[in-house]
Amino acid sequence: MGMLVRCLSTLLVLLTLTLAYAREQQQPPESPQTLDDRRVIFRIKAPEAESVQLKGIHRTLLAMKRGGKGIWSLTVGPLDPGLYEYSFIVDDEQMIDPSNPSVKPEKNPDTSLLEITTHTPLFYQWRDVPHGTVHLHSYFSTSLKRLRRLRVYTPPGYEREAAGQRHPVLYLFHGTGDTEATWTEFGRAHLILDNLIAEGKTVPMLLVMPDGHADLQEEEGDHKANFVKFEADVLGSVLPLVDATYRTLASPKGRAVNGLSMGGMQALEIGINHPDLFAYIGGMSAYVPAAEDLLASGLKNPRFNEEIELLWVQIGKDDFLLKDAEKFHALLRKHGIHSQWTVTPGSHEWPVWRGYLQEFAPLVFQHAGG
Repeated sequence: MGMLVRCLSTLLVLLTLTLAYAREQQQPPESPQTLDDRRVIFRIKAPEAESVQLKGIHRTLLAMKRGGKGIWSLTVGPLDPGLYEYSFIVDDEQMIDPSNPSVKPEKNPDTSLLEITTHTPLFYQWRDVPHGTVHLHSYFSTSLKRLRRLRVYTPPGYEREAAGQRHPVLYLFHGTGDTEATWTEFGRAHLILDNLIAEGKTVPMLLVMPDGHADLQEEEGDHKANFVKFEADVLGSVLPLVDATYRTLASPKGRAVNGLSMGGMQALEIGINHPDLFAYIGGMSAYVPAAEDLLASGLKNPRFNEEIELLWVQIGKDDFLLKDAEKFHALLRKHGIHSQWTVTPGSHEWPVWRGYLQEFAPLVFQHAGG
């Protein structure tokens, strides 16, 4: 009997060790690992790969080194504080970091996220200030005849305010390939607003971030149908939902609209064509195809300059859309439409757009009331 017990105990120990070894073999390596000096170690297990490269941290691909157990690694940095997107190129195939649950929201996600912080957070990073709330809504689009999603940011203290306290609303649109989650998860729009409000640089406002892809059959490079369908969805479903659900200032001076790239044109189209709904209009690095056609109603409005408070357009000097943006600016001048037009440093990228939001938000709603 004693021999049997000892055998069973030995088998149990062996089984436990075998399972532990199996778990160790299946466990992905830690990645990314941020060290105290802001150097970062990237790792991926790819025992069959012939080459692995790191993409996104620098402007060139970085070769990773193969180590034991088929784990490839690379140490970079020290990195400047900020929010980075990166991916691995494994034998010419791009993939996210399987060890990192933080992924950039996109229609087809292909990059992982890395954030580097310090004791002095950047303007879009978390600070010890009052924070607002990001709400996720599912709604039925009456024009598109299907369920859609959007995110709404409410400013700090919104839930505890008196029932009569109302706030202006900034409708904020994303770019091609992004989703309704990208402005918060990667753009950090909610943290930018939290920090601005805490510093007294902008009035408390709501942010509404819908899904900009209204046309499911949209062809590459042809956005016109998507613009038209998106406008119908925003005006027919999103605005009514927001005004019915939240304590908003439902008037032109209580609404602003802005967006980046594809969303920049969506914002300009909806805003310029509807000064009766939006008094503050912006475009960040806007993609502006067929602007004269899409903006025909607004461009022919003789009272446009009187009806709006601000038309604000910015783009980076190294942005590949700059020439088209300059043609758009000339079109506005041709029709006598006043705008605050600026070419800034930077290209077509998120560090630029976060800065644009930080600049735009303090310009709106200063006299909206509430």
